[in-house]
Amino acid sequence: MSVTLADIQAAAARLKGHAVETPLIESPALNDRLGRRVLIKPETLQRVGAFKFRGAYNRLVQLDAAQRKAGVVAFSSGNHAQGVALAAQLLGVPALIVMPADAPAVKVEATRGYGAEIRLYDRLTEDRVAIAADIAAQRGSVVVPAFDDLDIIAGQGTVGLELVTQAKALGVSFDVVVAPVGGGGLMAGVCTAVKALSPDTALVGVEPAGFDDTLRSLQAGSRQTLKPATRSLCDALESPAPGELTFPVLQQTLADIAVVSDAEVADAMRFAFAVLKLVVEPGGAVGLAALLAGKVKAWGDGTTGLVLSGGNVDPALFAEILAAS
Repeated sequence: MSVTLADIQAAAARLKGHAVETPLIESPALNDRLGRRVLIKPETLQRVGAFKFRGAYNRLVQLDAAQRKAGVVAFSSGNHAQGVALAAQLLGVPALIVMPADAPAVKVEATRGYGAEIRLYDRLTEDRVAIAADIAAQRGSVVVPAFDDLDIIAGQGTVGLELVTQAKALGVSFDVVVAPVGGGGLMAGVCTAVKALSPDTALVGVEPAGFDDTLRSLQAGSRQTLKPATRSLCDALESPAPGELTFPVLQQTLADIAVVSDAEVADAMRFAFAVLKLVVEPGGAVGLAALLAGKVKAWGDGTTGLVLSGGNVDPALFAEILAAS
């Protein structure tokens, strides 16, 4: 079972008036640097500062009355947490979010600010999935996955739907679209929408070094689970394995996977701030990092769609990265 273009279009209808239709922006300086035309989709400007609101709202708005009363449980390092918390607040649904104790403080406080209850856990010694399942069993709540859910994928796919539709309005078709890959919810949704509307467009996912589980899974031909030895600057993309629902879509649609280092991500964040005038979190900047590092080849004339997926970076970390330039 997989998401279709019709599912994504239905999600777009539910999101209309609730999610921001983020613009396509262009930077002559970036085009000159890369020698190709790049149209940027800044999901940093989305509600909660990341694309995650799209999937969360699409999932929660379809809950029935009994489910809404019982509430929802989610687990996330930050952006999904905020997306679920805001969607729940807008719909009058109680929400509890299981978050790692070392999650960026800005994400924890923002999630709490949207009215969600928070349960912190130790990511090294506790299992967030088990914690969420236990809470859901006790309360009769609905668990809202971060990426492995058809409604979540369809909601995230509206990024790709808008991307192609907005480009078409400009008389542009993409040779390649670049977006981050964690568990694969965003990329699977974007791939589904883009391939349905623009079959010749190549799709390139980008992962952080040490968390290249999708690349390894594609190479192996089956889902692989990593046991990371280190952390990544890209906390939002630290998924140990692609999703059961997302991986088959990525297998069928991805043209390539690029892997970027923390140093390349930091360079991209500095470039985004200095040149694009955008604050982009590490996980949201991996696509830009791959382009700047020359890790995304040009198909056709190279016209590129780039998704900057989020802007929720810890202020102290951001200041440290900018100061290191």
